[in-house]
Amino acid sequence: MHVIERKTKETDIKVSLVLRGSGKAEIATGIGFFDHMLEALCKHSLMDISLTCKGDTHIDFHHSVEDVGIVLGQALREALYPLASVERYGNAVVVMDEAAVECALDLSNRAYLVYELDIEGKVGAFDVELAEEFFRALVGNAGISAHIVLKRGKNKHHVLEAAFKAFAVALRRSLVENVRMGIPSTKGVL
Repeated sequence: MHVIERKTKETDIKVSLVLRGSGKAEIATGIGFFDHMLEALCKHSLMDISLTCKGDTHIDFHHSVEDVGIVLGQALREALYPLASVERYGNAVVVMDEAAVECALDLSNRAYLVYELDIEGKVGAFDVELAEEFFRALVGNAGISAHIVLKRGKNKHHVLEAAFKAFAVALRRSLVENVRMGIPSTKGVL
């Protein structure tokens, strides 16, 4: 289990993460839709995550969403590296009714995000642009290269949920054990 705590003037966050768990989620950020997305991330990645966030949501949700990405990314980095005996690369296309989102990722220990979800507005009180902030903070702190691309779709809830699930499935697939691989890099280290 990897535990990270972070307290700023804007947020107070604690996360515990089990990388190879059963998909158990105990999430409380005070942001209903975001909790729903994080629960989907747990379920489909098979990570166990316990996460609490007390944030300045009276201002807006930005600080909480971004800072959760930071803390969750730090826990992931701690759990992932040094990387050995896994596939390293993973990809998935997840369909939610009319929406299809693709995620391809590389557990490279180098952060990069391509985020191409052309949607605007809100899902309930959640600004859809915050999903990009979450993923940028997550991959930046975890050392993951990820491409999250909308193939088709209009319903914002479906698009974002497909994005979180696609990331989760791609991550799960990248962590498939491959003992013959050893260190999955020609550099000899990740």
